[in-house]
Amino acid sequence: MKFSLLLAALAACAVAVANGQQPAAPSPASEVQRAYFAGGCFWCMQYAFDKVPGVTKTVVGYTGGKVAAPEYEEVSTGRTGHAEAIEVQYDPAKVSYPQLLDVFWKNIDPTTENRQFADHGTQYRTAVFYRDDSEKQAAETSKAALEKSGKYNGKPIVTEITKVGPFYPAEEYHQEYYRKDPDHFQRYEVGSGRAGYIKKMWGIE
Repeated sequence: MKFSLLLAALAACAVAVANGQQPAAPSPASEVQRAYFAGGCFWCMQYAFDKVPGVTKTVVGYTGGKVAAPEYEEVSTGRTGHAEAIEVQYDPAKVSYPQLLDVFWKNIDPTTENRQFADHGTQYRTAVFYRDDSEKQAAETSKAALEKSGKYNGKPIVTEITKVGPFYPAEEYHQEYYRKDPDHFQRYEVGSGRAGYIKKMWGIE
């Protein structure tokens, strides 16, 4: 099938050249980029990033640990070293990496170590997992700016900025959980204290 499409495209180019026309250059598709963050409960992080224009897909999973292909029950013990994390696939022509960092900071409490709101343990630590030097620099710059802003009344920001390792998608029942069980998700988000914190700090509902 692909070979026949290629032949058809070549034939069309040949006709165009024969008629004295320049064949049209193919329009390059926007290359999807990926960014990785850990912000405590990955249900909540997926809910936040799925609302961002330019984000094409998100996947919740595990990264930053020492065990290959861990399952939720293993990660939840805190012994694998993984953090609940999210892979954000995005169109850089519509949303930039610094803009994604801004979404990240506004949906976490970066001053708490190894916990987020009602969830405690290393698996709930916050982190920016960079892929290259440009992402590392952007993350460090945004973190420094946030620290200087005085937003946290002098509390240090303890969010890690570290090189990304293997990312393992979580079980299917965790993917887009906020859609699968919206009532339970909303009770969790409010009951954990996350929703109230974000509203107080940033005015985000």
